[in-house]
Amino acid sequence: RSRGRLDAHRHRLSLLGQGFGNAYAAMVLEAWFFIAAALLVVSGGAKLWDPAPTRGALEASGLPSGSWTAPTLGVVEIVAGLGGTVLGGGASLVVGVIYLAFAGFVAYALMRKIPIQSCGCFGKADTPPSWLHLGFNVLSVVAAVGVAVAPQPPIDLLGDQPLWAIPYLGFVALGVWVVYLLLTELPRLREAAR
Repeated sequence: RSRGRLDAHRHRLSLLGQGFGNAYAAMVLEAWFFIAAALLVVSGGAKLWDPAPTRGALEASGLPSGSWTAPTLGVVEIVAGLGGTVLGGGASLVVGVIYLAFAGFVAYALMRKIPIQSCGCFGKADTPPSWLHLGFNVLSVVAAVGVAVAPQPPIDLLGDQPLWAIPYLGFVALGVWVVYLLLTELPRLREAAR
């Protein structure tokens, strides 16, 4: 009897609920989406703050790199990250499309061995394209598509969390910081170890 209540509680805490089949997997997918959407807001802000690294990466790849390109991408990322979280549905799908474009860019840079010091994701932080970066982008596409088909927007998930969602948002903030460090510092550490 208490197991049934626990399962019902887990499904209530999950936007995808029983339709996904596995409440734990659904919660991980949703948390990944929150982390990916928050990183979009962070990276968009970085492109507005310092567009030069993004412009350089686009230029090195032969893509449009005018003075307006990086700031425009930054605004699109911020709007998509916030919109996908608050509105859900198609707006969450836009987050997936952006991460799909990122994955394509990183795969292109890796396959062509384009000498890019930074992909421009986080402004001044050197973030060279890596397989880890590609993997994060692909998994973020999956999370965004999963959340896009949920019946409610992701923000609704926070209303059912205990303690006003403070622990959950703390987990998301920690996740954002860990992913940021993995994408920016790990490549530098690997390079220094060589």
